[in-house]
Amino acid sequence: MNKSALVNGICIVVIILGQTVVPDPFREHVLGAGYFGFSGAITNWLAIHMLFEKVPGLYGSGIIPLKFESFKSAIRNMIMNQFFTVENIQKFMKNGAKKQINLDPIIDNLNYDYIYDSFIEVIKASKFGGMLGMLGGTKALEPMRDPFKRKLQEKLREIVKQPEFLESIAKNEESAGELYAAWQEKIESMVQSRLEELTPEMVKQIIQDMIRSHLGWLVVWGGVFGALIGFITSFLP
Repeated sequence: MNKSALVNGICIVVIILGQTVVPDPFREHVLGAGYFGFSGAITNWLAIHMLFEKVPGLYGSGIIPLKFESFKSAIRNMIMNQFFTVENIQKFMKNGAKKQINLDPIIDNLNYDYIYDSFIEVIKASKFGGMLGMLGGTKALEPMRDPFKRKLQEKLREIVKQPEFLESIAKNEESAGELYAAWQEKIESMVQSRLEELTPEMVKQIIQDMIRSHLGWLVVWGGVFGALIGFITSFLP
């Protein structure tokens, strides 16, 4: 069930009950909880929606599609600088990788937290950085760290199983030093080619799949804490 729709629906029902059914002196307390809860939930829903969609007239919305080039560049740099360095390729070959390639240990030991933190820095430095504070700052995005890492690990495993990748590793016509550098260039070209196939919509979908279900809880808690604040303030003179 859509968490956002459920929470907003509950808040609207509470407001309707407060307006039509609940008698005084309880009406003020019920309406306070309903209005504040709806305000908190709808504000958080709008902020999450603005991450992925461009909203006319709202400056800074649609940051994920707008920053998709930065996303692709970060992925390419991570793959080439941490994974397919000349030294790593040479290590694979010395360990018999050209007979039986097994890159799983390298993929498993990549610093995915560093990659995720870099992605968060991109968001903080963007137009969306100010609005991120409304969601609780970078701590609010922590629940999506593990899904992000798992999804990226899965994508890397797919890349290294591509026939083009395996063929580039298997060639050995040149001298060792030149061969490793040539492989790195070919791998980088292949990775770049694959990334160029990504569109803003595809990048948005990848990130949505990883984090949207977790961000939905921000709407839930926005409604809960908003209702609690509204209920408490209804007792104030």
